[in-house]
Amino acid sequence: MASYLSPGVYTEEVSSGSKPIEGVGTAVAAFVGFAERGPTDEPVLVTNWTQFTQSFGGFLDDGYLAHAVYGYFLNGGGAAYVVRIGGGTGDGTAAARAEIAGVGSGRPVVVRAVEPGTAGNGVSIDVQDASEPGDDAVKLVVRKGDVEEVYDNVTVRRGPSHVVTALRQSKLVAVEDVKGQSAVALPSKGTRTVLSGGEVAAVGPVRASDYVGDSGDRTGFAGLEAVDDVTMLCVPDLMSAYQRGAIDRDGVKAVQLAMIAHCELMSDRVAILDPLPDLRPQALRTWRVDEAGYDSKYATLYWPWLDVVAPDGKKLSVPPSGHVAGVWARNDDTRGVHKAPANEVVRGVIGLRSGLTRGEHDALNPVGVNCIRSFPGQGTRIWGARTLSSDPEWRYLNVRRLFNYVEKSILNGTNWVVFEPNDQYLWGSVHRTINMFLRRVWRSGALFGSTPDQAFYVKCDEENNPEENRDAGILTVDIGIAPVKPAEFVVFRLAQYSEGAALQE
Repeated sequence: MASYLSPGVYTEEVSSGSKPIEGVGTAVAAFVGFAERGPTDEPVLVTNWTQFTQSFGGFLDDGYLAHAVYGYFLNGGGAAYVVRIGGGTGDGTAAARAEIAGVGSGRPVVVRAVEPGTAGNGVSIDVQDASEPGDDAVKLVVRKGDVEEVYDNVTVRRGPSHVVTALRQSKLVAVEDVKGQSAVALPSKGTRTVLSGGEVAAVGPVRASDYVGDSGDRTGFAGLEAVDDVTMLCVPDLMSAYQRGAIDRDGVKAVQLAMIAHCELMSDRVAILDPLPDLRPQALRTWRVDEAGYDSKYATLYWPWLDVVAPDGKKLSVPPSGHVAGVWARNDDTRGVHKAPANEVVRGVIGLRSGLTRGEHDALNPVGVNCIRSFPGQGTRIWGARTLSSDPEWRYLNVRRLFNYVEKSILNGTNWVVFEPNDQYLWGSVHRTINMFLRRVWRSGALFGSTPDQAFYVKCDEENNPEENRDAGILTVDIGIAPVKPAEFVVFRLAQYSEGAALQE
């Protein structure tokens, strides 16, 4: 409270008491898998395909991560965190290298690209005349695309102008040391050396624990516990490891159960699971019900695999999780998180790995398998919006994601309440703040009811905050919302009506 000791005019800024709740984001995906290069076991934020290629390289022959991220952005995804595992990819001897032709005695200078894998191919080194006249000095120009580095007046004499010392400053190439040979030959003027031989090494041995990781060490998808923005979790390269024989069916189940456990622990994200490859509808149902047996409101399963053509022209089948995550993001942006992400076109798909009849769909939909189907003249569409929960209250995916949105928005928007005096004034402020937020949610069409009273309620008063709770420092707010459910089954009842038509002449 301000103290007024001398006569004068004073001004005070007081709070209006209105602290509106801002809605959180609902469409941030996390991908875990193999990449050509980039940091290992570190969540990296990318917002477009170009950023992904700059950080992690291009497509791998034995990995689906790049295809999943490409499908995500192609279908409307806006931001994603990428966690690279299997650090043996594209490192060490896979870097491009070359020898710079020299004159005189000594060994030729051997350089390798700083960037591993195919990214180092094409780096060139031109040897030109130095700006200072003399036969024992040259100018080196290192180029890669639009990047150019110039090292002038380098020699083979000891000192800072030595060719090896100068090239140590380069961000494009590095000099390889040869044990037992210190003297190097002066690069030959008028020559150009182009680095080549960079290859993407095969993905090294991988275990189920590499995917799961450890939250303390920030590895695997367990390290995503430190990233609050994530709302979708995809591990497409679990299937590539299964196809290579690195992980068996039990390993696949273990990783997917860990994904579900992670999402249930965080309570703000949903796992998008991929099915095993080459499963026909009956085999898929058997795997889903008898072998996997998942039961969670924080997980969903899509089938079948998608036939796509990568930008490099290669045709292949990929797990659907990446494309599905992009559809979720697009649906949230155009319609809202309350709308079921189904009956939406999947972009970039030229076909499906397996066809589906109505009878087979009748067997898969009740067990929580969201099918992707092709319709004549309507493209390839997601034709299901269920979670893997056996609880009817959490059957529909949009209900689960709407609750995630509301819960996290209220949690983030009411931090100011902590340590405030727990009295009637606080109860009224909290009630007004949450009530205004839920009114906005209701007006967006996310809640069922013709009036706010039918759509939600907020209770914060002396009845649910008795004296013993206040003495324990507890403030309780009871909130109920009526989410809209999707029209999954549309039924038209037709009957003959003989009295409705008359013929006049």
